[in-house]
Amino acid sequence: MSTEKIIGNLAPIHGELTPPGDKSISHRSAMIGSLASGTTLVRGFLDSEDTNSTLGAMKLLGVAIESLDTHVEIKGTGQSGLRKPKEIIDAGNSGTTARLLMGLLSGQDFLSEITGDKYLQARPMRRVVDPLRLMGANITGIEDGNKLPVTINGGELRGISYEPPVASAQVKSALLLAGLYADGVTEVKEAKATRDHTERMLSYFGAEVQTDGNTIRIEKQDDFKARELLVPADISSAAFFIVAALINPGSEVLIKNVGVNPLRSGIIDILKQMGGDIEITNYSDSGCEPLADILVRSSDLKALEIKGDMIPKAIDELPVIAVAACFAEGETVIREAGELRVKETDRIKAVTTELRKLGASIEELDDGMVIKGKGALKGAKCSGWGDHRIAMAVAVAATRAEGETEIEGSECVSVSYPGFFHDLRHLRKN
Repeated sequence: MSTEKIIGNLAPIHGELTPPGDKSISHRSAMIGSLASGTTLVRGFLDSEDTNSTLGAMKLLGVAIESLDTHVEIKGTGQSGLRKPKEIIDAGNSGTTARLLMGLLSGQDFLSEITGDKYLQARPMRRVVDPLRLMGANITGIEDGNKLPVTINGGELRGISYEPPVASAQVKSALLLAGLYADGVTEVKEAKATRDHTERMLSYFGAEVQTDGNTIRIEKQDDFKARELLVPADISSAAFFIVAALINPGSEVLIKNVGVNPLRSGIIDILKQMGGDIEITNYSDSGCEPLADILVRSSDLKALEIKGDMIPKAIDELPVIAVAACFAEGETVIREAGELRVKETDRIKAVTTELRKLGASIEELDDGMVIKGKGALKGAKCSGWGDHRIAMAVAVAATRAEGETEIEGSECVSVSYPGFFHDLRHLRKN
């Protein structure tokens, strides 16, 4: 287990960087590219533990995949070309890998099994398993399929109309992937819109996906064709440098080629409402995703109530938004974010525990947090909780904490951003 040390209050954050490729889009490109007929070239693919779990899974399913620097070449098998894996598929720490694969594998005519690391084995799976069973999937596992490992005896599926009880892009995506193999129409009706990377990418590859407001429909598809795909930089990774620049006086950072999908860019909206000096420039389009550069300058922040439709658009960024709130004038309240309890760890408990160690005034709610901004933190010995986003959020807070902060278990950042601490050190030297 490694420990990262950060000395606070030394220098502003200055410079330019391009974060690694978007994790969510990289996962989906590996799966959808594998189902396409022909060779798909994915440029900007994220090289991390989570995305490598997905690549490993698709290789076990018979897909030839070659990684070349930041490019990945996928020789798709077509929708009916996957084969029974010769061993258990290990999703590692990746909930996206496990849950989306459940949908994909439910439509195959073979038996497969999915497991994961100790953190993933503790996360709930019934939110995906239950609707897949309604489609006819045969899935068994611990706690009636709620915990990994699970066994999937794939076969004939039928389309359903389903309203997820919790806002979850993973549930929606699993059902859409299963819907590629299901008789009739598969329909997902969302109460709150969630990230739409799967719908965008399926359409980009030529699959017929219908979207009507927050209702998405798909029918059984004929084979679609391979395409070249560009993965934008991950806004969830950029978020840590956005907040670091906002809270460190005298800072200015340009973050380039970032995905700005409106269903993922809630952190920009929230931080702007808090008074953040954030400028979006140089808009372009990757083919299926919008991207832009983000210029951030240090700012005097004010408190905000964060709830409702703001939550699913910024769910992964809430830990570092809580860090920003520590330096905002007034009391920031985050509510309706109970989903944080079932991420890689209980992120509500993790954030409140670690920020309190640094001297923050933060209270844990059942479904969120209350943070009283006071702008005075002190270095402490902290933990990453085995959760990449917790470790990086603590690191950002540590840049403004007086003295030295130690983050035990800092290696967990490799799940999404292996070079995070290197980039943070580089920008603090400029």
